[in-house]
Amino acid sequence: MNSFKILCDITCDLSEKFQKEYDIDVLNGHMTLPDKTEKTTYPKWVDTTAEEFYADLKKNPNDYSTAPPNVAEFTEAFEKYAEQGVDVLTLTISGGMSGTYSFATKAKEAVLQKYPNANIKVIDSRRFSVGFGLMAVNAAILRNEGKSMDEVCEYIESNKNRYHQAGWLDDLSFVAKKGRLTHSKAFFGKLAGIKPIGEFDYNGLTTVIGKAKGAKKAYPALLSYIEETIENPEEQIIFIAQTNRLPQAQQYKKLIEEKFHPKAVYINDVFPANGINVGPGLMAAYYYGKPISEGLKQETEIINKYLK
Repeated sequence: MNSFKILCDITCDLSEKFQKEYDIDVLNGHMTLPDKTEKTTYPKWVDTTAEEFYADLKKNPNDYSTAPPNVAEFTEAFEKYAEQGVDVLTLTISGGMSGTYSFATKAKEAVLQKYPNANIKVIDSRRFSVGFGLMAVNAAILRNEGKSMDEVCEYIESNKNRYHQAGWLDDLSFVAKKGRLTHSKAFFGKLAGIKPIGEFDYNGLTTVIGKAKGAKKAYPALLSYIEETIENPEEQIIFIAQTNRLPQAQQYKKLIEEKFHPKAVYINDVFPANGINVGPGLMAAYYYGKPISEGLKQETEIINKYLK
């Protein structure tokens, strides 16, 4: 049995396969459909396929909404661990995007009133989707190597700014509307054939750092960008997230494997908890690398060097 549990909110986008493989628990969230039906969000496809979901989302972009697990749901989860005497490390989506971190913190405070000896850590990942999920996977790997919960927490706090995103999003209007990208840059995604290249900023928001004229120019530029920003790729697991862009993700996976020879490259769907806010057309790799510079100045210079 592991020395402590790792609990993530639904926005980590880790599929059931990776939850099981790395012994990571996920707290589900909520969404409202166009017909106003409220449903639980899971890191799997329920009553629909990815293709059907993103096709309908494209038709009805303003009629879907999401909500994170609430304080009561975090409290219930923490109490379960406390009753069992199990320590728990909780990771949440960036506080710059959601109130989830605040909900988890309030739940922790409530549970400690009832179980003062409970050991509960709550960390704001400053990331979302598979970038957040990769952080959780790396935390699980450290735990399996025998690191204590305090040591894993120190790793996350010291290194969260090293988790990169390198890819494109065909239409930026979704992330702009949901506050995950400034509106002023959304027009990039409406130009025919343009691939806006995005990277995480300090708060985990996606920021456009360059634009490629088509996929043929985007792939080599992204590979060169990764080469300049990644650290020890042969020792890493790299995730590729995609929203209805599986063929492109498969091509990207092959290119990354051939160039960097990492331990593994996994393609992972973006499920509704994030998909509603990201929209169709995402294809991006997530990896550990050099610290991201203030204002993404260095990263912008790097990608545009290869987009000329």
